[in-house]
Amino acid sequence: MAAEAISGPIVSLDYGLASTLLALGVTPAAIASLADWNTWVVEPKMPDGVIDLGTTSEINLEVLASIKPALILTTPYLAPLKPRLEAIAPVMELTIYAEGGEALQRSITATRLLADAIGRRPQAEDFLARSEQFFDDCANRVKKLNPPPLALINFVDQRHARIYCGDGLYQNVMTRIGLKNAWTGPGDYWGFEAIGLEQLATLDQSLRLIAFEPLLPPNVLDNLQDSPLWTSLPFVRAGRVSVLPGTLMFGMVQEAERFARILLDHLETFA
Repeated sequence: MAAEAISGPIVSLDYGLASTLLALGVTPAAIASLADWNTWVVEPKMPDGVIDLGTTSEINLEVLASIKPALILTTPYLAPLKPRLEAIAPVMELTIYAEGGEALQRSITATRLLADAIGRRPQAEDFLARSEQFFDDCANRVKKLNPPPLALINFVDQRHARIYCGDGLYQNVMTRIGLKNAWTGPGDYWGFEAIGLEQLATLDQSLRLIAFEPLLPPNVLDNLQDSPLWTSLPFVRAGRVSVLPGTLMFGMVQEAERFARILLDHLETFA
């Protein structure tokens, strides 16, 4: 798609692509699930005036059409909706999460593709160069810390969690900056596995467990204090359990940076 073809509003049906637009100096006219942006993405802040198109499962096509977008950004996750979107405006579908690829590298590639489409390649190269320097700096910080293996989770309930690994964004960042993942399972292309909490007992118990907000259910850690299994785990008894602000685990480069920054700022408090 030629850069000169994009001369009107751009909308995004994906958080990561919306965040990348902001990194390129473009404010989307509208995004999907704007109401939950501050819960799952947090930063960068979405500027005032952006229209909420509803959830990804219920995109308001009438509102979308009324915006008269020059370009709609989406991912294969919304492929069934693509014919209806194409009846409204040109659609650019970018793949970040799929079989056979690493999320961070695909995010970098998609950033350049998006930048080329909207005439922002110089801004993309500046942004990506700053990002590479940021990750280099993070790697140097890790070398000074010598941190324990990390297990990164989101609680599903009092018995189950998602644990991050494989080709997802969290693992890609950990590899990039030199952190060791205590969980070595392959994961799916979203970058996690569903586990029972009892499986944590099979890991190197020198680990630090990092749980990310929002905690679901909100009282999960309090309730786990009544679990003999949980309270018997050596890393739990040693107090090596942390809760950190959420980072969009299905995001792109800006979310990768937020994840690394929050994680390292926290690990440095134990140095």
